[in-house]
Amino acid sequence: MATIRREMQVDAAADRIWEVVRDIGAIHRRLVPGFVTDCRLEGEARIVTFGNGVVAREVIVDLDDAARRLVWSASGGRLTHHNASLQVFDEGEGCSRLVWIADLLPHEMAGPIAGMIDEGMRAMKKTLEASSAAVQ
Repeated sequence: MATIRREMQVDAAADRIWEVVRDIGAIHRRLVPGFVTDCRLEGEARIVTFGNGVVAREVIVDLDDAARRLVWSASGGRLTHHNASLQVFDEGEGCSRLVWIADLLPHEMAGPIAGMIDEGMRAMKKTLEASSAAVQ
């Protein structure tokens, strides 16, 4: 099983970031606009359309407010297994650290998925820092 782990610092308060992350049906508007172009809730899942045209069904496994951690699994395409988490850590002084971890099969999909995660992280940072600056 391949594991991808990405971390980044964001100049925004953890509580503010978590408020956006936990709004699981609005990621295309509030968290990663452009990277995700559409998102709709369907029971315990969300149907996500990415900017590259890929559509995935993501089952929300856990939404932990105390730990500021979202966990989901995805199905579709060439993946036989995909489980991921996004967690927000308070770094103080209005700064936060985001950690995105994905476990997936087959191993050959690690490169393309890592590329998508990197693109998603860039979109998150840009959106979260811009919205944080607007609030201040």
